[in-house]
Amino acid sequence: MRRGARLGVAGLGAVLGGLTGGFLVVGITLVLKAGIDLASSQGTWFALTVPPLGLLVAVLALHGYGTTAVADDALARSWRAFHPDAARADISADVVGSAGREERFPWRLAPLRAVATLATVGLGGAMGTEAPAAYFGVAAGACLGDRGRRWRRLLRPAALAGGAAGVAALMGIALVGTAFMLELGRRRRAPLDAERLLAALVGGAIGWGIDVVFGLSLIRLVVPKEAPGTFGQAVITALFIGAASGAITAAAAEAVYLAKKWQAAPAVRLAIGAAATVAIALLLARIAEPAAAVGPGGGAILWAERVDARPAGALAVCLLRAAATTAAVAAGGCGGVFVPFLAVGDLAGRVFAPGLGVGHDLAGAAGAAGGIAAGYRLPVTAAAMVLFVGGPRRATLTSLATVAIAWAVSSGLLAAQQWLAQRGRLARGRP
Repeated sequence: MRRGARLGVAGLGAVLGGLTGGFLVVGITLVLKAGIDLASSQGTWFALTVPPLGLLVAVLALHGYGTTAVADDALARSWRAFHPDAARADISADVVGSAGREERFPWRLAPLRAVATLATVGLGGAMGTEAPAAYFGVAAGACLGDRGRRWRRLLRPAALAGGAAGVAALMGIALVGTAFMLELGRRRRAPLDAERLLAALVGGAIGWGIDVVFGLSLIRLVVPKEAPGTFGQAVITALFIGAASGAITAAAAEAVYLAKKWQAAPAVRLAIGAAATVAIALLLARIAEPAAAVGPGGGAILWAERVDARPAGALAVCLLRAAATTAAVAAGGCGGVFVPFLAVGDLAGRVFAPGLGVGHDLAGAAGAAGGIAAGYRLPVTAAAMVLFVGGPRRATLTSLATVAIAWAVSSGLLAAQQWLAQRGRLARGRP
């Protein structure tokens, strides 16, 4: 097939997948958002009881109703059979693992994982909506392209565009959806060719268009209103907030990774993770307020804005929010960590706002972007978010510098961890 024809097929698949995935994700996200808003309006009793019940429902759906596939044919055609090695709650793993070969995406598991996601996130669990947006967007595109041989050529661009449209509709920024999907794909060395780039761009534009046309505002991003007064203040702000948000979210990302890979029976994981969730929620409700203990972290940011949180209080809530997401993952919750890392980075930035003499909005916005660059390891996505979220130019440049520093800190910590692990293996006589 000639290059022009390939681009035409990619464009058609992207339009169909973007529209299908974008609208599906918007519908699911609206339900999740309604649940999060309801949870944020309740008292301490809700934070201590309902999110753990949601984790229970998620585990029962994935491990009670869900089964283990015994053959490749059963895996490909079953609506509830998982690969024997699959982490059933880790929906991001399927998006990353199928990047560049989306025909292998297990889209038939989407309904079962939708139940788990609605139970986890919709009932106030400390997980986010971005992984569901990408997952269900890709699932919609993959399902669309799996309608027969004639549709097969559309599958890859439709799935990629569906994921980009879902994330763009959630964030309200076209290039965030595009960058998110392409950066995730590079983790599996998916090719960055013209067809994939076109599909991601079209999907991001469609998702953004859906957000604009329907006035959705599915997520609240902090927009900096005041810029640093001097160049020196901007440099110091980027250094301190970048280092703090980078270190904290990198550590949180490692904790989440270990929680995902924890080899324990689902009942054991649920019992320990739910108990930790209750304990953390109680601490957050006492230090801050009940709304700070539920959802992906938006309630904690609103609390910090409303009470002008002191550095010690902001740091405590920041660390507890990171622990809450880790506990939800350990328990078997189904959701994302991108939005929780936004909140953790935001709160980490606010710790330094009084000492640096900058506005809490700038500190929060810069810290949130740093949290995405370091915790989720998506620096291009973080930069795209900074460029399009708005605010004074000097504030934008400060946030971009924060992204670079947070990424550098995270990369340095990762390299140090790998070096120490290698030294440990050599000390034990292992290669």
